[in-house]
Amino acid sequence: MGLYKHVRNLWKKPKENMPELWRERLIKWRKENSTVKLERPTRIDRARSLGYKAKQGFVVVRQRVLRGGHTRPQIKKGRRPKRYGTRLDLGKNYKQIAEERCQRKFKNLTLLNSYWVIEDGKHYWYEVIFVDPNHPVIKSDKNLAWLQDKKHHSRVFRGKTSTARKSRGLRGKGLGYEKARPSRRANSRKQ
Repeated sequence: MGLYKHVRNLWKKPKENMPELWRERLIKWRKENSTVKLERPTRIDRARSLGYKAKQGFVVVRQRVLRGGHTRPQIKKGRRPKRYGTRLDLGKNYKQIAEERCQRKFKNLTLLNSYWVIEDGKHYWYEVIFVDPNHPVIKSDKNLAWLQDKKHHSRVFRGKTSTARKSRGLRGKGLGYEKARPSRRANSRKQ
């Protein structure tokens, strides 16, 4: 077994496999800001599988997101139904929200992908991989040439990342996914 396979096995049940490290990190990360730029990824196996390379132009950011139900803004005036709920179920998951918050902080970078790191009763932590498309090292890499195109800048807000595509129902193709494309809303308007 290679190194990354050992690391992957540890991260399958991190709370059981490394309880002291889990506890130390939670105590430390709770005191930090919600968005933290890192020198290197915490989960190297996951980062590498999502396209991270240890070279110039790659940036890793840890983002903290508050857990719990999303609530509607409270209505101050006017009439409303008796059973008007405060719960608002968004079409986004926490990972997508974390990606969007990171992108707002780092506007000049292009988001490549993200992964889960740790959670407690109050927060989720995700690490987001960014690439600087204007860096000379990235420009010379032909595998990352697609990032040079302007259409990939701010792809997070247009639902183009892996997480956003999942929430849009675009993970599958063919039978059973006829109504997912071009979007569920477009398909319902066609009817």
